[in-house]
Amino acid sequence: MSAVIVPASSTVQQTGAAVGGLRGLVADWSGDRQTFKVSWGKAMMWIFLVSDTFIFSCFLTGYMTVRVSTTVGWPNPSEVFALNVGGVEVPMLLIAIMTFVLISSSGTMAMAVNFAYRRDRINAATLMIVTATLGEMFVGMQAFEWSKLILGEGVRPWGNPMGASQFGSAFFMITGFHGLHVTCGVIYLFVTAYRLLHGHYEKSGNYQIVEIAGLYWHFVDLVWVFIFALFYLW
Repeated sequence: MSAVIVPASSTVQQTGAAVGGLRGLVADWSGDRQTFKVSWGKAMMWIFLVSDTFIFSCFLTGYMTVRVSTTVGWPNPSEVFALNVGGVEVPMLLIAIMTFVLISSSGTMAMAVNFAYRRDRINAATLMIVTATLGEMFVGMQAFEWSKLILGEGVRPWGNPMGASQFGSAFFMITGFHGLHVTCGVIYLFVTAYRLLHGHYEKSGNYQIVEIAGLYWHFVDLVWVFIFALFYLW
């Protein structure tokens, strides 16, 4: 009887045994396998977030460099971002509300991921809609903040009557880029929640898309923490 030779890759797939050396590396990175036990969707989201981290890091580093090198006085954030309530200027009130809303949305997103892994698509989708609604509130308050500075205070990307001219360009670039991310996240969450409610993921039984959306949303919230600390509190 002639011997049957089984390829090493087939042995790995059938038995789950690890193969060392170059052959093992090739088997791990084959197109039909999951490297490091991570799905391609989650891996691609992590790669995107890492690249986005570099972009935000460059923006914030550039802002800090301009802030410490300018010879003109930098506007006082407590005065610039004060909100008039009943004739009294309350420092940082709007920014505090925006931060509370966005950080709260991280909690609802985490609960949505928890329900998704329990295969409770109704509660998961509902919490995703709540998260997206909080994101909409944040963007709306940011639009109000922009209109107040542009129309009320005369701040422009190329000039600023309250101090250093670089203030306007840094503010609109950093907060605008972050606001774009929040807006894209809101659309992403609404679309995913809609598909979740209509049973799009029932056939595959894979609700990992909710966790992937959660990774993006938590990243957006984390970036805002750095923007809040370096731009509004410094």
